[in-house]
Amino acid sequence: MNYLPKIAATLSALAFAGTCAAQDMAITGATVATGDGSGPIENATVVVRGGKVVAAGAGITVPAGMQVFDGTGSWVTPGIFMPLTNLGLWDVGAVSNSNDIRAGDSPFSASLDASTAVNYASQHISVSRAGGVTRATITTSPSGSIFAGQGAAIDLGADPDAIIKPQLFQLVVLGETGARIAGGSRVAAFSEFANALREAGDFAAGRWSGEDNLLTRADAAALGKVLNGSQKLYIHVERASDISAVLGLRRTYPKLDMVLVGVSEGWIVAREIAAANVPVIADPLDDLPSSFEQLAATQSNVGRMADAGVKVALGGLSGGITGPRTAPQFAGNLVALQNVPRASGLTWGEAFASITSIPAEISGFGGQYGVLKPGAAGDVVVWDGDPLEVSSSPIRVFIDGVEQPLTNHQTRLRDRYRDLDESDLPKAYDW
Repeated sequence: MNYLPKIAATLSALAFAGTCAAQDMAITGATVATGDGSGPIENATVVVRGGKVVAAGAGITVPAGMQVFDGTGSWVTPGIFMPLTNLGLWDVGAVSNSNDIRAGDSPFSASLDASTAVNYASQHISVSRAGGVTRATITTSPSGSIFAGQGAAIDLGADPDAIIKPQLFQLVVLGETGARIAGGSRVAAFSEFANALREAGDFAAGRWSGEDNLLTRADAAALGKVLNGSQKLYIHVERASDISAVLGLRRTYPKLDMVLVGVSEGWIVAREIAAANVPVIADPLDDLPSSFEQLAATQSNVGRMADAGVKVALGGLSGGITGPRTAPQFAGNLVALQNVPRASGLTWGEAFASITSIPAEISGFGGQYGVLKPGAAGDVVVWDGDPLEVSSSPIRVFIDGVEQPLTNHQTRLRDRYRDLDESDLPKAYDW
């Protein structure tokens, strides 16, 4: 017997149009993945009350009076947490009026605040939410400077209150991309970076003269939070030698709270990264020598870094993950990689954690998001099968215990044109 329509129909009774209150519920008999790195648990229960997870696992007694749903045949997981996206910052890439990703002509760089431009109604948010993504970090992209600005954390709920935390991290791009922006070489990029940190230090110490400075006052003030460790510094590097050079910054600036991004050749210096206790956001399938700084790229990069003790989340500035909703597919590829001779992949639990609890922890929300454990946010996704299989998809998504709509432009177009019934066509076609 197929129980999936049963749970879908039952849960849909809780759905509300627009913003609604958190829903108290228990889902029983499901296969549950808690997101903590362990494997899935069969015939398990998840209990959510007041927008928070109360319990998750096997042998759980459901509190009296709570509405219970039969999850037999379904999988229940925490929501996906996708780092370093541009969700909500653009609608149509070629239309500048709807695109807030880049500010190449702005005199400001490090002080740019991505949270001020988020559009909660963006279809990119709706599509990602339908794919099981409930939280994300967002950032603009560097263009006129190696500094992209200050990123933020958001939830993907269908309500205007999207911002979880603004000014969460600063993003700087080094390597080949930074070299192009800074003047044509890594030397220029590292010099611009070092000068910016020095000027920010001068500003923080009251030595700012306002003359002969390359940074604006606003940018120098923004970078002060990076120097004192109150704001994370995300550094995009790929080549092994660049990674080592970046890790050496701690000798001069010991308070830097660094996160490495990209890191195609991270496996070469994995032990060095692990010893520095610096986490990584890596493109999971960046496996081709597409540039001189990625000559040693390999699909085994993530697995080898994880084996060395590096904390790795899946993500990337470009390439690889083409959209946040495809994160489970790429995590699944890393599971399958374990079956390839001499390759290094991840276990199912490790792979799922790399798109849930680990990115949440790297972003500063460890234990709050990306996990099903007591006290965590009630971000719950009900799937019709193994979420790391490409044939599976969410049938219900909850954020803070509130059920979310899974409709978007794509689903509406699908429903309109899935048959030849012309009554479904818009008015413009009445001729």
